[in-house]
Amino acid sequence: MPPKRKAAAASAEPKEKQSKLAKEHNISARQEREIKEAFALFAEPMEGEKEGVIPVKDVRRAMVALGIPPTKPELKEFLEILDPDDEGYAPYEPFVAICALKLHAKDDGGPASDEVDEAFRLFTGGGDGDGPLTLAHLKRVAMTLKQDVDEQLLKDMILEANGGAGVGKGVARSEFEEVMRRAGAWK
Repeated sequence: MPPKRKAAAASAEPKEKQSKLAKEHNISARQEREIKEAFALFAEPMEGEKEGVIPVKDVRRAMVALGIPPTKPELKEFLEILDPDDEGYAPYEPFVAICALKLHAKDDGGPASDEVDEAFRLFTGGGDGDGPLTLAHLKRVAMTLKQDVDEQLLKDMILEANGGAGVGKGVARSEFEEVMRRAGAWK
């Protein structure tokens, strides 16, 4: 009897293969693709640079687009590494290296779970912190801080945080953490 054939996994998506650069910096193919897309948003062609270069003034914006905004001291250090000759441009490979460092720092040194819980509880007014952050919570925080914030702005903040799921849904803890991370509250 002939050996049985294995059924082809037609529904399984092919796994992206890591490039040599991704392997060197210990990042996934997906992470490298995202870095490349952010780089491409600001890239300008330059002879001798396959991927082009980005102006150093756009390095921070590209990193913010990746969700890894650098602090001012980090940015200063990164620019010294990316553009040691002060030419005003950053090539692709060093940019990948810098972003990989930030991605690893984000994975390793993100806020402790209890730190996020505490911040979330501050917004939700204490309690167990299981429920969503609501419009009423944001109004209370604004009043506590003596800030006159338009209700429509608060609603827009909720919709931005929860991906447009509705003001009544509120903001879950995970969504709160992501917003605070994008805002630079945590790395």
